[in-house]
Amino acid sequence: MTDLTGKVALITGAGQGVGQGIALASAAAGAAVALAGRTLEKVEATAAKIRERGGKAIALSCDVKSAADLAAIVEATVAQLGGIDVLVNNAQEVPLGRLDDVTDEAFLAGFESGPLASFRLMKHARPHMAACGGGTMFNLASSAGVRWDMAGYGAYGAVKQATRVLTRAAAAEWGREGIRVLTIAPHAESPGLKWWIENNPDEAEAFFRTIPLGRIGKLEEDIGRAIVALCGPDMSYLTGATIPLDGGQANFD
Repeated sequence: MTDLTGKVALITGAGQGVGQGIALASAAAGAAVALAGRTLEKVEATAAKIRERGGKAIALSCDVKSAADLAAIVEATVAQLGGIDVLVNNAQEVPLGRLDDVTDEAFLAGFESGPLASFRLMKHARPHMAACGGGTMFNLASSAGVRWDMAGYGAYGAVKQATRVLTRAAAAEWGREGIRVLTIAPHAESPGLKWWIENNPDEAEAFFRTIPLGRIGKLEEDIGRAIVALCGPDMSYLTGATIPLDGGQANFD
């Protein structure tokens, strides 16, 4: 696995699911990890797991819809760990439902917690990455944005497609500073996916039949380690792309 010794990663939504998987894999590769989440107890539990394995981690309370919280976690990460080399914008409130059923409040919360939070954190992290010669930023998208049938996924898809555009723009504007920006679109064994399966069993069964590899990704092994690999020197010419970590299911062309 790619060696991240001496690197610092800041990961939002790191208390569970995909964020936790990325955090565990990053720490296993040698990175010091700043774990941000709305529920401090959850990120503290992730930090404890990392320390038990011999890694270094700090836990930070953060509501990604708060501009002040986002600025604070960047300041805390730099102050306590010495910089930021990897940024993972994972936290997201999901506005699911048919258009008539999604409220203005849910729609706005999706954009505030998704593309706006990513926009803010990328701008906060950029000078610290540039100062040390570059770094890698990851924004999370979803195949919900390219579904064959968008019914019930319009608001969520809009949020995630906006995030992909921000990735492309940041990659174009900051590449000369050594900053790479990528979008990943994972399917993984997260609490959010489990909730969706329980509430949409028939749709979920049909959905999973369309995954060529025939399984859901593992949080640390399939998603986290892929992020680590993408941070490595062998991937240094890749930026601005959307990378599906979904067993071959989605078509982002």
